[in-house]
Amino acid sequence: LMMIHNYSQLPVTTGGDRGLCGYISWDTIGAALANGKESKVVKDFVNPNVKTLGLDTPLLKAIRTIYDHDFVVIIGKDKAISGIVTTTDVSSQFLAFTEPFVLLEEIENHLRHLLDGKLLLEEVQKLCNVDGRKIEHLDDLTFGDYVSLIQNPGCWKKLGIDTVDRSTIVEMLNKTRDIRNDIMHFEPAGITDEQYDLLKKMCDFLQHISKYYC
Repeated sequence: LMMIHNYSQLPVTTGGDRGLCGYISWDTIGAALANGKESKVVKDFVNPNVKTLGLDTPLLKAIRTIYDHDFVVIIGKDKAISGIVTTTDVSSQFLAFTEPFVLLEEIENHLRHLLDGKLLLEEVQKLCNVDGRKIEHLDDLTFGDYVSLIQNPGCWKKLGIDTVDRSTIVEMLNKTRDIRNDIMHFEPAGITDEQYDLLKKMCDFLQHISKYYC
């Protein structure tokens, strides 16, 4: 059952979803077999040292505990087992939360790479410095500034990407900017699969054209 469902460990109870008495895992099974254990029942492979946490445990405290013990069993207010949280669960959630930020950073890096050395500083300042900001380098630009530069026909011509459709890139960048605003304002619901897919496509596309035009 553990192999079929890809479980590394399971809580063991004296009956039903209460009475937690330990856990069984690949480690406990392997250690017992290595020491000559020939039993056919779960109780002889159980490690009683199982860490439990309540549903209302603060997240940061829970993460540290999970890291220290590899997993924890979550117990509800009725003392019943609610589930298991593992380091893999925490890692996957961390990836889901941070990956959009990483993709946005890569997109901005690709945009700076495309613009670097193609435009005079005076041109950039004239088009982007509408609110009195001090602009001395491409790093001083906002994402909206990048969009403004790329959608400007004169700037676009200097980038030398004539074989790529400018309107398509501008449309995707505007959508990326909207997603970026949601992410930077920590939208509680997170981003949708469709939004993630757009970020990934935008990042991959910019990486691809950077190879040929930079």
